[in-house]
Amino acid sequence: MPIPSVLVTRFFQLLVERQFAEAERELQRIKQKMHKTEWNRGYFRALRGMWIAYKSTGDEYTFLPKLNFNDKKALQNYRKEFRAHVKSKLHEDFDRGFFSAWSECMRVLIKSAVGNLETKHEQTENEKTKTVGNGKNQAKIESYL
Repeated sequence: MPIPSVLVTRFFQLLVERQFAEAERELQRIKQKMHKTEWNRGYFRALRGMWIAYKSTGDEYTFLPKLNFNDKKALQNYRKEFRAHVKSKLHEDFDRGFFSAWSECMRVLIKSAVGNLETKHEQTENEKTKTVGNGKNQAKIESYL
């Protein structure tokens, strides 16, 4: 049974939106749908690694948090490079699955309006600090959230 692309796409979207708890639940759904093959094991390890890396943004050497999601040309180049690894006869099934997950990630980032996702996230953060009421006794929304 192939991995449903809807689940994987949703996982990437949640990851970019920094909704880590929901992304982890989606990751578990993906794992439940997978057969136990080396290709799937590599694919899942890549997804889990992306989740861990994106969640812990403190490491200066991690790839995913450093990506510029608005640079479609760079994302296309990365996807092309990952696709070359997927097609390479030198790699085993685990590696092909691993690079396939990265290729899929780049595909989703290219196709989705990732810049809009980041803007949406920033707008949500800005809305939390808006004030309610008028006059001297204004209360901040963030104190109620």
